[in-house]
Order: sequence, then C-alpha cells, then structure tokens
Amino acid sequence: MDALANRIETIGTKINWVVERVCALLVAVLVVDIWFGILARYGFELGITWTEELARYLMIWAALLAVPCVAFRREHIGLDIVGRWLPHRAKIFLNLSLDALGLAFFLLLFVYGLRMTADGNTQYAMIFGMTMTLPYAAVPVSAGLTALQITLAAIRDRGDWHKGKEENQMDDAEVRL
Repeated sequence: MDALANRIETIGTKINWVVERVCALLVAVLVVDIWFGILARYGFELGITWTEELARYLMIWAALLAVPCVAFRREHIGLDIVGRWLPHRAKIFLNLSLDALGLAFFLLLFVYGLRMTADGNTQYAMIFGMTMTLPYAAVPVSAGLTALQITLAAIRDRGDWHKGKEENQMDDAEVRL
C-alpha cells in the first residue's frame, strides 16, 4: 500500500471504530429494552407499551449504522460471478463502476433522507409524543457515512477489491458433480 492508501485506511478504520461502538451500544440498549418490556408485560403485568416503539427505533438506527462499516470493509453482499471471468483490467473497471453506482445511490438516499428528516418535524411518534425527526435522521446519517466509506474504499482499493488478499480460485468455488 502506498502512503495515500495507508492514510485512507486509517481514516476509514477510525470511522468504523466509532460507528461499530455506537452500533454495539444501540444493540445493548435494544436488548435491555426488550427484556424490560417482556418482564414488565409478563412478569409484572404492567401495560408498558413504549418499549416496543423504542426497540423499533433502536433497531433501525443500529441496522442502518452497520451499513457504512461493511461498505468500507467490502463485506456487503455482492455477486462476483461476472468479475471472476473478466481479465484484471476489466474487473477493475467493473469494481470502480460498482463503487460509482453505490456512491450515487447513497448520495441520492442522503439527499432524500434530509428531506424526509425535515418532514419528520411535523409528524409525531404515537407513544412518545416526539417528532419523527430523530428516528428519520438514521437515513441521512447512515447514507452519508456509507457514501464517505465507499469513497474512501474506492480511493484505497483503486478498483482492485482483493488487493492484498488471497483470491479464491475458480476451482474452489465450482460445484463438483
């Protein structure tokens, strides 16, 4: 790796470090919230309903914040069937094209999410009585972070997604009949 790739790797890894811990905290609070809701409902026969709505918002935030982490590590779901058969230069072009397509999608989602979040200011959560701004903000926050992480990964990898990694050989992936 050259100096730029090392610097990009450091930046992306630090962003992931923070986001991963936020996700872990959200999931921990989600688990406590769900257990509290179960105990309150079935153990103490209390009619507490806010735990379900809180769990929903926590789950949405945690799931959406996980997306930029996997995007930077290239752990997202993808098909490499076509790429396996392409020559190296064509594979790099395909990977850069997929990065550009992903970046365009998440930038569009970021812009749409900003509008959706602004509109959430006039909508209210049923149980909490708060505006939907905070729950809706998960969309532009995660989309913006994902766009950033895709950009960093594209600069770092320069289209060679498996640089420095051992690629699987075609005969390992073939189904033997």
